[in-house]
Amino acid sequence: MPASPLSARLHVDTAAIVANWRRFAVASGPADCGAAIKADGYGLGARPVLAALAAAGCRDAFVAHWDEVAALGPLPEGVRVAVLHGAAPAEIGMAMTLPARPVLVTAAQVAAWRATGRPCDIMVDTGMNRLGLSPAEAVSGLLDGLAVDTLHSHLACTEEPLHPLNAAQRAVFADVAARVPARRYALANSGGVCLGPDYVFGLTRPGIGLYGGGAAPGGARLDPVVQLSAPVLQVRDVPPGGGVGYGASFVAARPTRVAVVGLGYADGYPRSAAGFGVVDGVVCPLIGRVSMDLTTFDVTDAPAAREGSWIDVGFDLAAMAAASGRSQYELLTGLGRRYARTYR
Repeated sequence: MPASPLSARLHVDTAAIVANWRRFAVASGPADCGAAIKADGYGLGARPVLAALAAAGCRDAFVAHWDEVAALGPLPEGVRVAVLHGAAPAEIGMAMTLPARPVLVTAAQVAAWRATGRPCDIMVDTGMNRLGLSPAEAVSGLLDGLAVDTLHSHLACTEEPLHPLNAAQRAVFADVAARVPARRYALANSGGVCLGPDYVFGLTRPGIGLYGGGAAPGGARLDPVVQLSAPVLQVRDVPPGGGVGYGASFVAARPTRVAVVGLGYADGYPRSAAGFGVVDGVVCPLIGRVSMDLTTFDVTDAPAAREGSWIDVGFDLAAMAAASGRSQYELLTGLGRRYARTYR
């Protein structure tokens, strides 16, 4: 069903995604640089994101579930997709019909997949205590004779570059990698790439950094990817002393023009946001509380704001995360399905 003409708009800058990927590719040196496109491309649309990255030279993509592979449709030529949650025995029949390989995460998955005779990836848990074989399992002979394309692990603390677990996990992974034959080895996510060449190995898996979140390699600035626009449904005049929104949390100190726009927390715009909008170049502060479907902005100094016009709503990931208490990952993946989406 198409979006309403008055739906809020989500603008995705695929050129910015490509520019960010290229920064991680350069920092990956001779290693291949892939892209995490799970959760529907971190909420931004896996198919258009993958198409843009593939055109730029990305050849490895990562999703979490097999239905995400099916949703991608025909893959761009030369692109390989890996499913990070592996393949449970009940999923193998479906997995055999799709153009992707599993990242096997348990001994039972390894045993079930071995019978297919097909290549696979393997995840080893090196200290995060999430998915993956233990290092002891990985070197026990369990993987003997298996066609392992890529041996993976995942870093837990890259947002804290000096955290001792980073170096400890790298050391464990290097030891396992020296004892398990594979075509490639992969440890670094976006933050892992930023830790430097010792963490790169043969393949990197940037995710949040592609979409403008987190740190950039070498301190470079990542390009913003997301812009929101919302329709002005009504403009009203509020006298001094008048309250706006639930709880009357904003009380006008002067005669105030208020734009009521069609955007709210049901669209993934946080209720606790301390944001702003822009109308014809004029910055207009968010006032009152964000409600389910509506948000209010002070447009007293923006005469161009009127019923039927549009307001560009700021969505700086770092600032929004700090104001809302939510992670940048949550903010991106929480953007709802009600937007009219555009890609450029």
